[in-house]
Amino acid sequence: MIRIATLVLIFMIAGSANAPADSSATAISRAATLRESGDLKVAVAVLGDALKAPNLSAAQRKELEFQIDVLKRIKMDYPLTRDDLFTQLSAAIKDLTPAEFDQWIAQGRFDRKTIDGQTWFEDECVRNLFNQYPELASRRLGHKDDAALQRERLEVCRAIKKAAQDQQTPYVLPHHFVCTMTVTAEKGAAPAGELVRAWLPVPRRYPFQDQFEVIRSSSPVKVLAPETSPIRSAYFEQPAAKDGSAEFAITYSYTISGVHFDMDPAKVRSTDLRDPVLKKFTSEAPHVVFNDKIKELANRIAGNETNPMREAREIYDWIGGNIKFSYAREYSTLTNLGLYCLASGYGDCGEEALLFITLCRCRGIPARWQAGWNTFPGHVSNHDWSEIYLAPYGWVPVDPWASLYAMRYCTSLTPSERTELRDFYFGGLDYYRMAANSDHNQELDPPKQSLRSDNVDFQRGELEWGHTNIYFDKYDFALSVQELE
Repeated sequence: MIRIATLVLIFMIAGSANAPADSSATAISRAATLRESGDLKVAVAVLGDALKAPNLSAAQRKELEFQIDVLKRIKMDYPLTRDDLFTQLSAAIKDLTPAEFDQWIAQGRFDRKTIDGQTWFEDECVRNLFNQYPELASRRLGHKDDAALQRERLEVCRAIKKAAQDQQTPYVLPHHFVCTMTVTAEKGAAPAGELVRAWLPVPRRYPFQDQFEVIRSSSPVKVLAPETSPIRSAYFEQPAAKDGSAEFAITYSYTISGVHFDMDPAKVRSTDLRDPVLKKFTSEAPHVVFNDKIKELANRIAGNETNPMREAREIYDWIGGNIKFSYAREYSTLTNLGLYCLASGYGDCGEEALLFITLCRCRGIPARWQAGWNTFPGHVSNHDWSEIYLAPYGWVPVDPWASLYAMRYCTSLTPSERTELRDFYFGGLDYYRMAANSDHNQELDPPKQSLRSDNVDFQRGELEWGHTNIYFDKYDFALSVQELE
């Protein structure tokens, strides 16, 4: 049954063709409310009506088009019916019964959304069930034991920490890698012969990461963003094939060191926020909002502590003890990643990082995004983490995901080993990384003419033809990694 409020709104839209269109800001606000209630068709109509208004600026038009596209993306993120989900779960969990499934539904164990009157489930529900309820691990079918991975991560961190202490420097044990990033647009992604534009992430320069060199590429690199770009990319152009497909690839080498800051809170002093760069990273930004809930939580976690290092450490430990890991829906469909993570009690690495960044900034501690890829042998994946500024040490890495990974999921390690692993990633970073970003919600170089597929992060590449975005459902991406002696 369609709700009365929805019927009235449909009538207003359909029956008042001569009424003036909403301003773009009002339409976006109304559409956001409708989106949250699941009335996506009506939201599309509201935004479409606003697009008909005369004298829209280019920025207003682009934002309205983006909000319409977000509604399509949400539907892609929730593709499963209840029966679909039960079928997937039955293949993943030993002895699952319909009664148990019904109980889990009633308990709210699955991310679901009512869209235009029908309930749909998020496409990562099965994997996230095991992340959020690790006690089900013994019933998981076909799951690979990761005890060796946990041990390997711990040993890498131990080696970095020891080398840093022995050499009295935070940057140690440089490792050399050759990587190939490949992005392949599928058949029909663009009209035949149309110029396809592509941005692929590449390593930016950091104190711990340098010696980047392009070895080869599928076509000449048209623009290589500066080595200190907050969102470093290699930009390509090439025509789509006869079937509308296109493939872009870049092979590069770089060197990255392990990081371990042996920090002493007694030596940490307050940050001089007269520095405009540091001031920026204590301010609100997209996905970094100091609302009452954030202020209350930050003050509750850190209390009366005034030492920035101890404050940040309290926040880091709180996330590790209170947030569970969960694969996320697309960032572009969420208005605030950190608040979403806090409200849900779970999130992926990027959501956890932005929650940490927000809480730190709220306490006056400069904090910023860091992102790219995790290149750990056999477990290559895109990954996000963060940095905080602590005088006199400067920018030091903090990986909030590692806090909860160590304490909640490294069950093959002893309690003391789990604590050791957690402690390393507050001020430490392993050398199995490729860092392409130093801030979130940044503009590509050159800017896209169309919408961004991910307007927060940049790890999987971005594609477009003309003024049309090629979204994630139309292309594949992969990073192959070779470690050199």
